[in-house]
Amino acid sequence: MTDADRNNSGQQKPLSEAPDAAALSALIARAARAGRGVPPVERWNPPFCGDLDMEIRADGTWFYLGTPIGRMPLVQLFSSVLRKDKDGKTYLVTPAEKVGIRVEDAPFLAVEMAVTGRGESQRLTFRTNVGDVVEAGPDHPIRFADEDGTSGMKPYLLVRGRLEALLARPVTYELAALGEELEIGGRRMFAVRSAGAVFPIMPAQELKALSG
Repeated sequence: MTDADRNNSGQQKPLSEAPDAAALSALIARAARAGRGVPPVERWNPPFCGDLDMEIRADGTWFYLGTPIGRMPLVQLFSSVLRKDKDGKTYLVTPAEKVGIRVEDAPFLAVEMAVTGRGESQRLTFRTNVGDVVEAGPDHPIRFADEDGTSGMKPYLLVRGRLEALLARPVTYELAALGEELEIGGRRMFAVRSAGAVFPIMPAQELKALSG
């Protein structure tokens, strides 16, 4: 730990009070110790230490002080200590502190999909831009949201906690190609299956209207 990480009393400065570069270096050091595998961030309850000038853009690019973070190992490290709380905000969390960051859409981007099986035995496995591998199913549902300004749908996969991955456009097209009409709750729905779960996209009638 550097001198910039401590105040005159020898206590660690909150990130909101420390210089940005020193604050980030301190966070990297603590995240590195916590980030072997996916740490249990949901069980940690550190004090909130302010917001960091860090943002995850909709295309999955991470920015710090307005500059893209080009080192993928560093991005992967930060992604391992992400947590979205009930307040709807996203934080970097270590056992020692919690700092807020901005997320333009979803924190992760699903960039690849693998399909095994068919029908009720079908399984969809996704890889995110930061290296997570997630099989969609009851514990990792896919939800569909209206895309602003268009009549399209944006699919999101729950990765862990409250953190989701937005499916990249090519992956979205692959997913849509797997859709089928199914009876759900007495309605004909256009939906996809994975690991025994069914994820409705939209009413079949709406799809027909869009196609027509």
